[in-house]
Amino acid sequence: QVQLLESGGGLVQAGDSLRLSCAASGRTFNSYFMGWFRQAVGKEREFVAAISGNGGTTIYADSVKGRFTISRDNAKNTVYLQMNSLKFEDSAVYYCAVALSPYATTQYNYQYWGQGTQVTVSS
Repeated sequence: QVQLLESGGGLVQAGDSLRLSCAASGRTFNSYFMGWFRQAVGKEREFVAAISGNGGTTIYADSVKGRFTISRDNAKNTVYLQMNSLKFEDSAVYYCAVALSPYATTQYNYQYWGQGTQVTVSS
């Protein structure tokens, strides 16, 4: 069993930056492929980014490529999402989760979801 806790969300203006954190329990954290997803009001949950257990492989949705950076610190059991040049359309609840298989980009291939952290970008 893995427990995840997201933090770092908030209200920012377009063009600002935020860094989200996802703290995980579990002694084998560094073996997990981890992902970030987001869900805006009235929309389905969508993939944002994912990272391999050793941090050597990262995957991004086209909508955030070049603006967002996923990273991890296995010593702290934490995954991060650095979000730069934020846009109004980035507003959503952001979730982290553990992948059931490597390179997964759909929510159905993830488990152990956190409770989410709200990001609101004003235009």
